[in-house]
Amino acid sequence: MCAITATLSKAQIRVGTLRINAGEKYEVVQSDIVVADTLIMMDSSVLVLNQLKRENYIRAKVAIFGKYCTIDGRGLDGQPGRNGKAGNTPIGPCGNGTPGRNATNGLAGTPGVNLFLYLERISLPGILVIDLAGGNGGNGGNGGNGGSGSQGTVHCIGGNGANGGNAGAGGNGADGGVLTLSCAEQPEIKDWVGKKIIVRMQGGHAGRPGRAGYHGAAGLGPSRRNGKDGTPGTESTSGIPGGLGKINFESN
Repeated sequence: MCAITATLSKAQIRVGTLRINAGEKYEVVQSDIVVADTLIMMDSSVLVLNQLKRENYIRAKVAIFGKYCTIDGRGLDGQPGRNGKAGNTPIGPCGNGTPGRNATNGLAGTPGVNLFLYLERISLPGILVIDLAGGNGGNGGNGGNGGSGSQGTVHCIGGNGANGGNAGAGGNGADGGVLTLSCAEQPEIKDWVGKKIIVRMQGGHAGRPGRAGYHGAAGLGPSRRNGKDGTPGTESTSGIPGGLGKINFESN
């Protein structure tokens, strides 16, 4: 478990020491601001930022990171769209099929967190990963297939096939977050980025469109007294990929 003694004041988590033990996870859920005298992340520990807040702040006088620690501020992936319900084919003769329902669109991902990381001193013997990638767009749902017409008889022609439902569009990928980094007593931290500090800030992938529903087939009747085929649903489009985040350095 995480070893902390915290107070919550004006939406800030204030701690003397925030210690996350090896292989464990600490989630920032009560606030978007963490202020600590000492931040200790042991090997392979994870600090999960508050994804419900667009910006998170971490301020520590001393930060000690073990090997392969992660600060996780990834955006959430968008939910996929729902598939359209397929149309029905009538049981009795000479009936028309019912159309397939349209699918719904995939939802957009949410942006990566904008993290303000203000440190005075840092110890980093290993690798620190700061993941602020944007969430992926959800895939669109598939349109429902149209129902087929039922067979004709000598008294009536075959039923018409129904139209397929439209495909759902893919959701947009979200932008990567922005890292604002400051370490007052160790300005060389700038040179660690890309070497000891790995920042992931890519935009989320675009969601793929769903498949349009197939048309319903015409019901066949005697002497070619057939119904008509339905038409396929309309195809849709992919979402838009998210944009790349960036890194800002502050000297204070």
